[in-house]
Amino acid sequence: MLTGDMLRRAAERFPDKAAVICDDQAITYRALAARSAQFAHALVAQGLGRGAKVAIVARNCTDYVTAFFGTALSGAVLVNVSVLYAVEELVYVLDKADVDALIFEDVFADKVAAALPRLPRIRVRIAIGGPVEGTTTFSSFMNGQPEMPPDVLLSEDEAFCMTYTGGTTGRPKGVLASHRARVVTAHTVVVESGVNERDVVAIVTPLFHVAALNIMLQPAILVGATSVLMGKWDVREYARLSRTHGISAAFMVPTQVRMIVSDPEFDVADYQSWRRLNFSGAPMPDWVQQAMLEKLPQVSLTQFYGQSEMGIVASLKQCDLPHKLGCVGRQVFNADMAVLLPDGERVKPGEVGEICARGKNVMLEYYNEPEQTRAFRRHGWAWSGDLATIDADGFVTLVDRSKDMIISGGENIYPKEIEDVLYRHAAVGECAVFGVPDDKWGEVPVAYVNLKMGAQVSEDALIEHCALLLARFKRPRWVKFVSEFPKTPIGKIQKNVLRAPYWSGRDKKI
Repeated sequence: MLTGDMLRRAAERFPDKAAVICDDQAITYRALAARSAQFAHALVAQGLGRGAKVAIVARNCTDYVTAFFGTALSGAVLVNVSVLYAVEELVYVLDKADVDALIFEDVFADKVAAALPRLPRIRVRIAIGGPVEGTTTFSSFMNGQPEMPPDVLLSEDEAFCMTYTGGTTGRPKGVLASHRARVVTAHTVVVESGVNERDVVAIVTPLFHVAALNIMLQPAILVGATSVLMGKWDVREYARLSRTHGISAAFMVPTQVRMIVSDPEFDVADYQSWRRLNFSGAPMPDWVQQAMLEKLPQVSLTQFYGQSEMGIVASLKQCDLPHKLGCVGRQVFNADMAVLLPDGERVKPGEVGEICARGKNVMLEYYNEPEQTRAFRRHGWAWSGDLATIDADGFVTLVDRSKDMIISGGENIYPKEIEDVLYRHAAVGECAVFGVPDDKWGEVPVAYVNLKMGAQVSEDALIEHCALLLARFKRPRWVKFVSEFPKTPIGKIQKNVLRAPYWSGRDKKI
């Protein structure tokens, strides 16, 4: 099965059903399939078929979905690009990805105009929204093209989609995935979370990130559900959309869930139709999960663990709670997952190793990064960089990112362990622990903390709280209170940004 087949089959089964709703305007499956086919023909007519790179810089919108499936039908590779990039980052990614054509939303025209003179390879420029000088509009680009898919013979193992990693550890890398990997992951979500054709699903994280595509849009299209797109997250707008359209399923990052349960205007009536919540991207504090269960007990929670590089490899379901609270889940039905030691041997229960996966869900490569790709694949497995333990029942608990581990005086310190303790304090809303240089110990842990609304606590009180629950060498040496954190588009705190000022000019990589 190819990516484009998901939309084609849904259109055959549910031609007059709303496929996508954006800005309260619906497009049927029949119309979406026809527009996607037209877009595919337009690409092929421009010589942008198999192997060509087509990048998109846009917020969630119907044209984004059209471009996604249209590119899939053409044989080209869609390069999903973050709208948050500055001009230099945009140039880096578009150049690194060998982009031939660029689709962009008109609100980003100035940024694109500043980047294009340094990107001579890009010969086709398409604007979503209003007309932009030197470009063709999205609608005019495909007007008059046939409404049936072009006759392009593709293999399931051919490259289709490239998504750039979130950049929590350095410059982003292009994760090149096949049609098969995308379809496998869509099936994973359908089976593991139960999303079906009766659902109205909310797409509230950016489509330029793999999580929104893999965990919500593609599964929704696969089963023939209706997708409601949000171009920008706003908790009150989500409440309105939920009430208006009867949203029954959503994928969110923990930050968004926290905003819902902490919303001063929270009204349970807004969420009467909500039945499923899939989440991933960052650990969800126990208090947020508990608040969700108390305020909206009808909502079944499914936590997914995965990466852009390997799709979804583990899930934690409602039935696993509360006895497996704190785990990220166990192996999903259609992927191999293991926790391995550096030599490729499996860990014993409770022993720390690295989460690894293998199967058709894993990426093809880091695009044009052969050394990084080789480092990612060892002993027949894909290595995640996430340290974890696995219990006798096969449930995995994250310990930390291997690159985040702090070595202080020869002792390994896992920031997540300290963060978990900080989250046990009633005043802590979000926190991040990382290592800073220390002349005596090499490095020591410190904490950045964002307090819950209206909460108060002193630095000394938080350090004492940690000292009561952790070994002395693990306690944060100091605490800095912040109003917000730098984050990736899916809500991961960018510890590399927090660490950077402290390690500037030193050998340690961040």
